[in-house]
Amino acid sequence: MTSHTSHPVIDTTGRDIHGESERLRALGRAVRVELPGGVIAWWVTDHALIKQLLTDRRVSRDTYQHWPAWENGESELARTWSLSMWVAKRNMISAYGAEHGRLRKLVAKAFTARRTQAMRPRIEASTEELLAGLAEVPAGEVVDLRERFAYPLPVQMISGLLGVPDEIRGPLLTAVHEVMDTSATPDQVMANALEVDRLLHELVAVKRTRPGDDVTTGLLQAQNDDGGQMSEEELVATIMLMFTAGHETTVNLFDQTISLLLTHPAQRAAALAGTVPWEDVIEESLRLEAPITNLPLRYAVEDIDLGDAFIPKGDPIVIAFAAGGRDPKAHGDTATEFDPTRPTRRDHLAFGHGTHHCLGAPLARLEAAVGLPALFTRFPRMRLAVPAGELRPLGSFISNGHAALPVVLTPNDEGTP
Repeated sequence: MTSHTSHPVIDTTGRDIHGESERLRALGRAVRVELPGGVIAWWVTDHALIKQLLTDRRVSRDTYQHWPAWENGESELARTWSLSMWVAKRNMISAYGAEHGRLRKLVAKAFTARRTQAMRPRIEASTEELLAGLAEVPAGEVVDLRERFAYPLPVQMISGLLGVPDEIRGPLLTAVHEVMDTSATPDQVMANALEVDRLLHELVAVKRTRPGDDVTTGLLQAQNDDGGQMSEEELVATIMLMFTAGHETTVNLFDQTISLLLTHPAQRAAALAGTVPWEDVIEESLRLEAPITNLPLRYAVEDIDLGDAFIPKGDPIVIAFAAGGRDPKAHGDTATEFDPTRPTRRDHLAFGHGTHHCLGAPLARLEAAVGLPALFTRFPRMRLAVPAGELRPLGSFISNGHAALPVVLTPNDEGTP
């Protein structure tokens, strides 16, 4: 984890996200690290400092305004950087100040409490359909629960919400999955970005000719009604943000919570018995295994003196959400343990904090609150098909899930391993 610059080098393959976080935490609340391409950034692991910076007006996510090295998208770095996809899009999540407020207001209409709760019957129906399919798996047979349950349920929900037609959904999911692979080469990254962009423009074109009762149509209507307040680039980037965040985080939430319950039988039994609410299980899972572990980039709008560190104006910053969730100063000496009765289980930053708090968080929680108890009630003898230590992480230092989640849903009498 060292380089010629003497700064720790981040492993973008995400092979040991939590171990790396602890090693960096030992170096300080905010430390300089090396990202791909020799980019030096501040890495923040401290829970309290993360909350402070997420609400600090001196911190921005606007790459074009506040990262001098980007040169408004014209620099060599902007053209070739392997992580450019994560900082180049102009949408609600990357906007600063009044621009952020303008875009967030347009998107917020899609995630009102009423609209979210109205999706419950659809979530319940999709859950039942997926469980019925899983019930047909022969006893003792191994099934990938990430592929068969954790993945399709959120994908169906966000696709329906955005009105993504089947002929676009499959290719778009494949392209987005490739984007999440932060171990990809710069050429692969650029090709993936172009493919995602092409498919999203195709979706917008479809909705212009075939509007429906969906969020994409609503954004197009708002764009017309408000005199073009949202540019075409902003529109496409916003749809990408909603589609990606609307399923990737929830897939990982399902994946990690299932894995945690299968490796903690006492907590699983308590949840099924009702002595521990499922909502507490979900919040503790979000704290311990943040679906998005680290998120590049933010920037210092002006010099930020933290006392123990000094972040100069224009320096990039990475918020380590997963590290914040395991900070012993916030969660005690047992911060790395799974305990749904923990008093601080809800004091996590898995969905962000402040003005950039995730608008889709209530929908993700609702999907998990419906899907998880239904899954474990339907398959009370479910168990992992491999030792927990053999579960492989995704090839990403941003997305926190498993490459596969092999389980045996209904063990046979011989106790299939």
